[in-house]
Amino acid sequence: MDIEAFLGRRAGIARTAKLRQAGFPRSSIEKAVASGRIVRLRPGVYSLPREAGVMRMALEHNALVTCLSAAPVYGLWTVSKAQKPHLSLGHKKTPPDSLAHGKCSVPHHPWLPLAGLADVLIHSLRCLPEVEALVMVQCAAQSGNITVDFLRGKLPGNRNARARAVLDYVIPRADSLLEVLANYHFRRVGLHVRRHVELPGVGEVDFLVEECLVVETDGATHLEPRQVKKDRNRNNATMAGGYLVLRFGYDDVVHHPGRMTERVLEVLELSRRGAFGAR
Repeated sequence: MDIEAFLGRRAGIARTAKLRQAGFPRSSIEKAVASGRIVRLRPGVYSLPREAGVMRMALEHNALVTCLSAAPVYGLWTVSKAQKPHLSLGHKKTPPDSLAHGKCSVPHHPWLPLAGLADVLIHSLRCLPEVEALVMVQCAAQSGNITVDFLRGKLPGNRNARARAVLDYVIPRADSLLEVLANYHFRRVGLHVRRHVELPGVGEVDFLVEECLVVETDGATHLEPRQVKKDRNRNNATMAGGYLVLRFGYDDVVHHPGRMTERVLEVLELSRRGAFGAR
């Protein structure tokens, strides 16, 4: 593995000690810096070039990287990439082409200009669209790195009501970003949803909606030939078991959630009218 691949597996950033432990001698580190393959952010800290920009800006302005810009370093799910650096600056002047966030309330990262995880999530809840903040919080909470109750306690008063409301959509388990988003959109339109339901002859399904409609959310792995065959068999077993079934992919769930929920509601209404026979 080369040094770029090693950094790429660690959110693009590592200390000298980690690089040396991985078998990269000091000479190879210096050669990588000299060739521009990696960047020295500060003494003893190296990154890939694409990660260096926001970190350098934070160092130059005595700020902390936060919100969506910090998500990759913490390994959090995201719906989109940050278009501008998100920085916690306190009351200092905002650098051009950046988004300013308030002060931090918990200790920051020990060796990077990076806000602590709690502040990253709090800033995201106050800044981002609901679904974008939700997937970040969901990822952190289910990994055990933070609790929803802790975040709720950090968001008092009326001004944080919207942020607290997002926390109500965090679920005990989500196997993918798509499950988080689909659950959010189904609940927003008032559907009764059960998640990770075991059906005889089928196995575990992502959602059972209104006790009659199975909804599966398909990521990239579902396009592989072996998985396509498996999904087809599961669909057949689901129908044979007396349930309706719909499948939605990444584009449906992330980019066209309204169309997805409309299709679910349409099928449920047809079922209610008896279009599919007795159930």
